[in-house]
Amino acid sequence: MTPALHTSALTSLPLLARGKVRDNYAVGDDRILMVASDRISAFDVIMGEPIPGKGELLTRLSLFWFDKLGPNGLNICPIHLTGEAPESVVSAAERPQVTGRSMLVQRLKPIPVEAVVRGYLAGSGWKEYQDNQAVCGVKLPAGLQNASKLPEPIYTPAAKAEMGEHDENITFEQTVAMIGPELAAQIRDVSIALYKAAAEMARLKGIIIADTKFEFGLDKAGQLVLMDEVLTPDSSRYWPAESYVVGQNPPSYDKQFLRDWLETAQVGGKPWDKTPPAPRLPKDVIEKTAAKYQEALSRLMG
Repeated sequence: MTPALHTSALTSLPLLARGKVRDNYAVGDDRILMVASDRISAFDVIMGEPIPGKGELLTRLSLFWFDKLGPNGLNICPIHLTGEAPESVVSAAERPQVTGRSMLVQRLKPIPVEAVVRGYLAGSGWKEYQDNQAVCGVKLPAGLQNASKLPEPIYTPAAKAEMGEHDENITFEQTVAMIGPELAAQIRDVSIALYKAAAEMARLKGIIIADTKFEFGLDKAGQLVLMDEVLTPDSSRYWPAESYVVGQNPPSYDKQFLRDWLETAQVGGKPWDKTPPAPRLPKDVIEKTAAKYQEALSRLMG
């Protein structure tokens, strides 16, 4: 395995932005080099220690799903990949920072809506359901439990927040006000179609995708394009099907192990208040988190 990369440092390209995981560099005015670091965030705080192999794993999974769902597969939606090798746009000395963990993609006009699709009641959705029997304005049947499968997947969008802020759950009507009725409906329908197709493929491999979020942009022709990462353990809740029991939180292949540890962690002798700086991650937490991600990839891709 290549050495862990917490933060890339390319000098041959202009840095556009650093996200929680990805460092984006401009390639001319029409492409972006997305470098997936080994950073990990929880509660919208970036941890100081990287998770070795995480960036490569996220990239492999995203490429797997882009291939299955995009023009080469089910062709549900155009995708942002250019098909060009990421190594071709950096200097030879910088290729080790890029190889295996990067995508060279179209530069799009991002849509400020996180397209969240839920097939099961979990996390913040379960909490909200207990309060008002609805999730993001979508009314649900009475009598559901934690981890219940929903009668049909539901679309529960969120407004993208600035770096370090929490994304805010919004209603579909609010997305209509933000981006117009046609685009809002298209994003909803495409997102549900993507989720249904992926959930069925994952089910055959013994994985339940409880929920996920997609991001979209518009190309120069105004066409909707699927972008960023897709259906990774960072953007989705992955459960092993054999451990699934209604009424309980199933063990997951995502960041939940890290979140659970952080709930009990202390900084300066006090419980961590979920603001920077994050607690230092012990070696066993780093290793177990890496193993969760690796198991998701192994199950899906063999």
